[in-house]
Amino acid sequence: MTFTGFGEGAVEFYDGLVADNSKAYWTDQRAVYEADVRAPMQELLAALEPEFGSGKIFRPYRDVRFSHDKTPYKTHCGATVGPFYVQVGSDGLLVAGGYYRMAPDQVARYRTAVADDRRGGDLEKRLAALQELTLAGETLKTRPRGFDPDHPRIDLLRHKGLYAWRSWEPDDVLHEPGTLDRVARTWRELQPLTEWLDDHVGPSEQPRR
Repeated sequence: MTFTGFGEGAVEFYDGLVADNSKAYWTDQRAVYEADVRAPMQELLAALEPEFGSGKIFRPYRDVRFSHDKTPYKTHCGATVGPFYVQVGSDGLLVAGGYYRMAPDQVARYRTAVADDRRGGDLEKRLAALQELTLAGETLKTRPRGFDPDHPRIDLLRHKGLYAWRSWEPDDVLHEPGTLDRVARTWRELQPLTEWLDDHVGPSEQPRR
């Protein structure tokens, strides 16, 4: 399989799903999803695997058990490769990397590292190099308990997730091999951040419920 870009019907498929998020629409347009969205995403992940490792595509169905929004389908197709993420939808391409949501034990290790002058200072330098990306992640509205509100890295200490992202609106490149270059280039830029997180935070050690 060779990645040549997402299909010409990918954006239109998600435009329609946004307008009519129903089983009837999904069933009628399922072939477009498979050919223009899912298959190209599989090809994209296969092309990235030699450098970044194997990935997985998220299911297209929403978990509506605890949500007021009962629409059944996600309005984008997302995939992960370790700490890296890519998605395509009606608004184009989004590429990201980091720890989207950290478990309590990860947050504790993260804050210990950020509070340390050497490790926290190193993180600041790595983030400063990501000038063309947007830094994000869930944060506390106030300072975390036990930390000085005047700590020089108090803004970073408030994070419960830390990642950075870049996006492109729908354009011709989305349907061309150049999308592979966009994803690979962005993930390479994000590697200093993801390596810091892997080194100082790592996976959660809490048992899954």
